[in-house]
Amino acid sequence: MEGIIMLHKKLRTISMLAGATVAAALALPAQAAVVASVKPVGFIAAAIADGVTPVDILLPDGASEHDYALRPSDIKRLRDADLVVWVGPEMEAFMSKSVATLPAQKNVEMGQLPGVKSLLLKGADDDEDEHHDEHAVASAAHAHAHEHHHHGEYNMHLWMSPEISRKTAIAIHAKLLELMPASKDKLDANLQHFEAELASTDAKINSQLAPVKHEGYFVFHDAYTYFEKHYGLNPTGHFTVNPEIQPGAQRLHQIRTQLVEQKAVCVFAEPQFRPAVIEAVARGTKVRSGTLDPLGTAISPGKDSYVQFLTQLSSQYSSCLKGD
Repeated sequence: MEGIIMLHKKLRTISMLAGATVAAALALPAQAAVVASVKPVGFIAAAIADGVTPVDILLPDGASEHDYALRPSDIKRLRDADLVVWVGPEMEAFMSKSVATLPAQKNVEMGQLPGVKSLLLKGADDDEDEHHDEHAVASAAHAHAHEHHHHGEYNMHLWMSPEISRKTAIAIHAKLLELMPASKDKLDANLQHFEAELASTDAKINSQLAPVKHEGYFVFHDAYTYFEKHYGLNPTGHFTVNPEIQPGAQRLHQIRTQLVEQKAVCVFAEPQFRPAVIEAVARGTKVRSGTLDPLGTAISPGKDSYVQFLTQLSSQYSSCLKGD
């Protein structure tokens, strides 16, 4: 009899634990309705989705979009998302297979949006190729990384373009309106706010960068072309096309020569990539060192995070170029 009572108690305990587990599972937050590939793309999505639905960023802070590999949990996030926002296979090659299975109404691909094709800029030539012979052992790695970064002829850092980002916001608004028609007023207000803030920020940045438009500088890799062209900046060049690959000796000699001849006043590193070669090349010259963050690492996604991103980038340029 005592054994039967003990058994009943155990079964009751197991039942209570099972119930608690189910309750906990039900209490978990729902999957994010919008999944964005990288932070700046998430900034645009967060501006439109603010107060309507959560936005999740796929790429962790500190990771590079150039060599990321999806984890099983990432694949599940993409599959469960109501909407996925990304640049395209030329930039986030790691997403291509998963996104290919999504229906069109769940997919916003920036590079394929109406009106974007005419705004695309050519990618930089891989003029660092001369270092292959010097570093033959790295050639296989370079080929792999190059394949993942430059499938096509265009520079695909599209979030650096205020105009393409505005078109992306309009596309996200349209998709979310289809998904959540009851939230039309809020979505409309968010898009209106985004466009107004973008126009205001654009004017401020033009004023901030106007005094330094003639100054030459080197960036670490060619991520900034759209921003530079939009604001009329004067880049002297870049250290590398692919940030995963160190520039070769001949390339570094060319840069060093231009720095010595004072054709550039600043060299920019990045938070994700701080190669010693930048310091070595600039050593003994009058050139200043700065940092540009192409992913807005320290910014949290929110209603005004995209304009904060542009403002931060402008200040990073201005500070080094002016010598503040």
